[in-house]
Amino acid sequence: AVLHQMRRDQVTDTCRANSAVSRKRRVLTPSDLRHLVVDEDHELIYCYVPKVACTNWKRLMMVLTGRGKYSDPMEIPANEAHVAANLKTLNQYSIPEINHRLKSYMKFLFVREPFERLVSAYRNKFTQKYNTSFHKRYGTKIIRRQRKNATQEALRRGDDVRFEEFVAYLIDPHTQREEPFNEHWQTVHSLCHPCHIHYDLVGKYETLEEDSNYVLRLAGVGSYLKFPTYAKSTRTTDEMTTEFFQNISSEHQTQLYEVYKLDFLMFNYSVPSYLKLE
Repeated sequence: AVLHQMRRDQVTDTCRANSAVSRKRRVLTPSDLRHLVVDEDHELIYCYVPKVACTNWKRLMMVLTGRGKYSDPMEIPANEAHVAANLKTLNQYSIPEINHRLKSYMKFLFVREPFERLVSAYRNKFTQKYNTSFHKRYGTKIIRRQRKNATQEALRRGDDVRFEEFVAYLIDPHTQREEPFNEHWQTVHSLCHPCHIHYDLVGKYETLEEDSNYVLRLAGVGSYLKFPTYAKSTRTTDEMTTEFFQNISSEHQTQLYEVYKLDFLMFNYSVPSYLKLE
């Protein structure tokens, strides 16, 4: 409880210190609440952040909201966990209903070291052959914008984006203006709005299992539901992240840090030692 209080205070202090940036829009619109999954029966709200164990948490939410339809989260196929119709999100309610739930339900989210999450998203979306929709939608655009003398093949397929090109795309002011970031690399504060929504619990990827089971215990379901444990051998680690950043110029590193700075501060992640900030 003390640890979670400290995490909450850290969020509050960061929001206050950066109020100009973090409270740009004072009023949240229903579309801002698309990531908040609601469990009526246990009065829970979970804000999911892609690349932070969100598949397993969505599976758990399906067990909790399924009224007995599912009992083992790991029996739910990963792609089924991401089908929007399988979970109810807060933006599907009326304004009074939204306010009531935000006031009285237990709200939680899970966060991860921002650059580790970013490398994880890059590896998953741009280096896996099966992610053709990402290659077409983002890969082709990134290559067109960031690669001089790109081949016709690369422009058509978009499946060989280099990490340096991905970073250049993220810090390009044109990208910021043109459309919001995809949820896989959007900042946590933009997905979950912790400066507007008071979360009761901030779980961390680094202590995923114990934080998850603490949430389940507080929700009163800890006796029969545990967070699925699994050691994923392909997991993005700190060493891996260090390697990916080696080829990024210090100027680009500095600009990228600025984009994710609030997440670093808000969730108490120190500036990575491998960064060469200007």
